[in-house]
Formats: sequence, C-alpha cells, structure tokens
Amino acid sequence: MEGSRMSDVDHAVGAAVEAAAPFEQAGRDRRAAGLDAVADALEDDRDAIVSTADTETGLGATRLNGELTRTTYQLRLFGEVLREGSYIEATIDHAGDTPMGPRPDLRRMLVPIGVVGVFGASNFPLAFSVPGGDTASALAAGCPTVVKAHPSHPETSRRAFAAMRAGLAEAKLPEGALGLIEGLEAGADLVRHPDVRAVGFTGSTRGGRALADIAAARPQPIPFYGELGSLNPLVVTPQVAAGRADEFAAGYIGSVTMGVGQFCTKPGLLFAPAGADGDDLRAALGSKVAEVPAGRMLNDGIRDAFQSEIERRRSDSRLRLLGDGRGDDPALGRPALFAVDAADLDAELLEETFGPAALVIEYRDTDELLSALDRLDGQLTATVHAGDGETELVDRLHAVLRRRAGRLLFGGFPTGVAVTWAMQHGGPYPSASLSAHTSVGPTSIRRWLRPVSYQNAPEHVLPEELRDADPGIPRRVDGILQT
Repeated sequence: MEGSRMSDVDHAVGAAVEAAAPFEQAGRDRRAAGLDAVADALEDDRDAIVSTADTETGLGATRLNGELTRTTYQLRLFGEVLREGSYIEATIDHAGDTPMGPRPDLRRMLVPIGVVGVFGASNFPLAFSVPGGDTASALAAGCPTVVKAHPSHPETSRRAFAAMRAGLAEAKLPEGALGLIEGLEAGADLVRHPDVRAVGFTGSTRGGRALADIAAARPQPIPFYGELGSLNPLVVTPQVAAGRADEFAAGYIGSVTMGVGQFCTKPGLLFAPAGADGDDLRAALGSKVAEVPAGRMLNDGIRDAFQSEIERRRSDSRLRLLGDGRGDDPALGRPALFAVDAADLDAELLEETFGPAALVIEYRDTDELLSALDRLDGQLTATVHAGDGETELVDRLHAVLRRRAGRLLFGGFPTGVAVTWAMQHGGPYPSASLSAHTSVGPTSIRRWLRPVSYQNAPEHVLPEELRDADPGIPRRVDGILQT
C-alpha cells in the first residue's frame, strides 16, 4: 500500500487496543519468550531483509547486517530485562505507625501506558525503524505498538513487519500487538488517535516538532519522545592539535563520513585552535577528507537538501573550504569540510547538515572557545579530546558541555552508540523532546510505563510482583532494597 487512510490507522490501533489486555496479562516471562521469537524470526529471514534494505537504501550488506544483529540483540536483551524484573520498580510500604501518624499499606509498580505509536527513521532501516529500539522497548513494556513506516524503505518495513508478526504468532501472543501503517497523513492521524497513549520518533527537528505539537494539542495530550537533531560538538585542545594531528584527523573524518554522514551522532562541529596552533590539524583534516569518495545517500530528497546546503556554504564569505571528497557525480553525496572563525559563529551556521559535511570552528583562546560553546542548543553528545596536562581546561569544558548534552565523551568519537544499561541517547531540546529519557538501552523501556499505587488492596487484586510472597525480582520493601 502506498499510504494508509484513516480507516487503516483505525484498524491498526483498534487491533492494538484489542490486544492490549491479553498482551499485558501474558506476563513478563511470556513476553520475554515472545521477544526471543521475534528475534529468531528476523534472523530466519535475515538474507532477504538485508537484501531488500540494501536495494532501497544503498547502505551495504555489512552495515545492514550489523544493524539487524543490533536489533535482535536488543530484543533478546529486553527479554532478560523482563525476566530480571527490576524495571517495574516494585515497592512495598507496609501499614504502620510513623512520626506523622498511622500509614496505610501502599504498594507501587510501573505498568504499561497503553498503545504506542512509533515512527521509523530513514537512516537506520533495521535499528530505528519497524524493527529497532523503540519497537522492542515498547513491546517489552507490554504496550501494543503501531509503527509508521518510513518512505525511504517501504519494502524493508513490510518484510521486517511480516517476520516480527510471525514471531509473535509463534509465541502465541496476539498479532495485533504489532501494527504497520504508511503515509504522511497516516502518521499525523496516528499521533491524533485517541487510543494512542505515547509516541516515539527519530527524525528531523522540523518533522518531529510538528508531530510533538499535534501530541500536545490533543484533547488528551500524550508524551512525545522525539530524537530530533544534533550537531554533536567535538573539542580538540591545543595539545592534541599539535601532537596528534594525523591520528585525530583520520578518526574524525571517518566518523563524519561514516554512513555518508547520515548518523544522528555525527560530530558535525569541530572546535579547534586557530592560527599556527591548528595548522597541522587543518592540513591533516583536508588531506583525509580528500581521500573519501562520494556516496549514495538515503533518498533523492536528502541528497538534494544536502547539496543545496553545501552550495550555500561554498558561497558564504565567512567560510573557508578545507577540503572535499573524491568524485563529482551529482547523484552522490560528496564530503566537504569547512572552517569558520569562532567570532563569526551564528544561528545559521548552527543548523544541522544531514550528510558527509562538518564545520571546523577556530578559537583563539579558552575564553573564545567557551563563549562559542555557550551558543549551542541541546545535543545528543559532546566530545573532548585533550592531553594529559590539560586538566583545568577539561574541567571547564565539562562544566559547559554537561548542561548541553546527554552523553559526554572523553576521547573517541560519538558515532558508536552502545546498547547498555548506562547509555543515554537523548539530551536537552532539540536533540530530544524530553531529555529525561533515552531511546537506546534497557532504561528506554521507562518511556512506555506509568506508576500505579495500591492502597490497602486485597491480595487477589494485587499483581504478583506486589504480593507478599517473594516473586523473585528486586523490590524495595519498607525502604530496604531486596534483591
């Protein structure tokens, strides 16, 4: 289907509503088994899914196989999260006397929020799309999920959806727990639908903000968890610029051009010393970017927008071209690296360029560097490359960057996002619409849960996790954490 009408959205959400009670009542262990079955089904169709995705996106079999492995790992990891059980934050406070008087019996835990809408991303067809972290975490939470497929890879979305539905069926879980819709208007209708209780989104600031406004304007507003845009500043100190220019330049250009620059964590702003202190680094960066060939971008619209922005930057008298990549095929995205004085940095230059390009911002001293960093909005990541003796500078950078980013790196490059309990993928706006949460890692499940307290409830009403008998999961009982 080329696009879903409102009736298709109604059908998908209606099926999800019907599936909600049995899906939650299946319990943690059965849902965990279901996530394992979904992972198995995706593995069984791996070759066809990857081939279809490569045809539609040109990302290459190596990259796409890595994405699919990441997703099946996440599904199985969320199965472990369910079995371990601490994510529901089970808490029991028995009745008793307190300095404030008698206290009732209170028991609290997190429960599924309801039907979730998820928007697939263009740049990760197998890791942030129909299969991916938002879908996996929502299903793990016990929330039936309706995914809006991205138009950059419709056949991939359909093929992956079919495999995932087959996995749910194999686990004897309601197939309506996962639905698929397509089309721009259908996406807006999904956010408006009165039975949808939360939305996850990965995409542009413009598109995400439009959907977030719809979610907020509903008669019953709902949370919109959007990853919207990020420049991911990276700071190179004078010591690194002088002593490790070639090594750093190779890593940096590799990070900027990875996936033809279409990563949400691409370090698109490089703060580097001006003048003689940065000569070696600028030369190394120009040399390294010249070695990178132009590449196929995700779709014609993304490529055209990228090329238009590059032409605009070429004509900007404030900017200097440090180097560009190999090839002049207009159908491809050609890497480009520009430089600008920190004093000339303005809001126009602090707009995300989605593609293999970056801006080097040259600072004359620490005060100018910190002043330039102060102009940044919220970011997914911020990175510092410093030498051993630059402790005071690192401390000052940390104080500025922690207010602006969700993940701080000291060395390395931000384009790798580990799927782990400690990962934070989401920062202050506009990198994310709600900075208190992450879209990667087990704690991303928290977005799809809400707390419920039971006061003086009879035993038969209580969920198993809140009854007096030990359910075998971590709980906090009368203020003491029991594991």
